Amino acid sequence: MEDPAAPEAPIVNDGFFPDIDPAAVREAARIPATSITPARLRAAIVGAIMTVEIDLRAYAAAQIAAGHATLAAVPAPQLDGRSVQVLRYTRAVGLYAKAELIERHRDFDTTAAGGSQADELTPSIGELRRDAQHAVRDITGRGRTVVDLI
Repeated sequence: MEDPAAPEAPIVNDGFFPDIDPAAVREAARIPATSITPARLRAAIVGAIMTVEIDLRAYAAAQIAAGHATLAAVPAPQLDGRSVQVLRYTRAVGLYAKAELIERHRDFDTTAAGGSQADELTPSIGELRRDAQHAVRDITGRGRTVVDLI
């Protein structure tokens, strides 16, 4: 059985995007170690990294072609000593991971109370994904609103 108190090893990313520290994601997203094991958190983070990578693949290729070997090397304002692009990326990954955990975790309680709680979490899942998408769009410089004329 896993030891929830054991340190969680960083998830090594592709070299352009930063490695992700599960403990930092756990703390920032308020993901309790008592109910979400390190393995489940790790799987959710890996899934989130893959989701974000799809949206940022062209952006990363353009930045590498421009001579920026890492996301941290892309010219960007600094906030709290870190590139805002890196902060946005880690935010997107953490939000997508938490959305997946909430969505998957609710299927463990099938009581009436569990069903009611799951219904209450549905908007939260959408809000987490929306905020993650906003972070991704902010990285690429695209607007947050899409409007179609009918």
